[in-house]
Amino acid sequence: MNERQCLRVAFGMKNDTTLVDSHYGDSKFFVIYEISDLLPALKGEAFKRKKITLIEKRYNKAKGFKENDNRHGDLRKFKAVISQLLDIDILAPFRMEPNFLRIRDKTNKVPFFTKTRELNLSLHRLVENFDELWNQVQRKKKKNNTIPER
Repeated sequence: MNERQCLRVAFGMKNDTTLVDSHYGDSKFFVIYEISDLLPALKGEAFKRKKITLIEKRYNKAKGFKENDNRHGDLRKFKAVISQLLDIDILAPFRMEPNFLRIRDKTNKVPFFTKTRELNLSLHRLVENFDELWNQVQRKKKKNNTIPER
């Protein structure tokens, strides 16, 4: 029997090939990828094959959002960004930022910091960490103790 594992990932982008260097919520758009891992049985051994599919380019409706006191980590902006990504499992920014603690602790999303601004290398790093990310997403789904994202 085949089991299909699939993660939906959103990268915050500056342009078509480069992740945004500022805050995730300031991304011009998000590129949404689906990364799947098929695990068919072959004589008692599982072999893995990853498939990476670009789903869509989603323009960020929260870009330019006026934050209270010009501080980053504004709860209203957090909600404005998350509400656009309800169908996403993994949020993949270039680096850590204030709202990612809230995202990690208060939503069913898993943050993954790419540590590179190159989209192709970011995808490669995500695939390398697929099994651990899959496990984190499954743990979050089982907890089911997240706050409403809207």
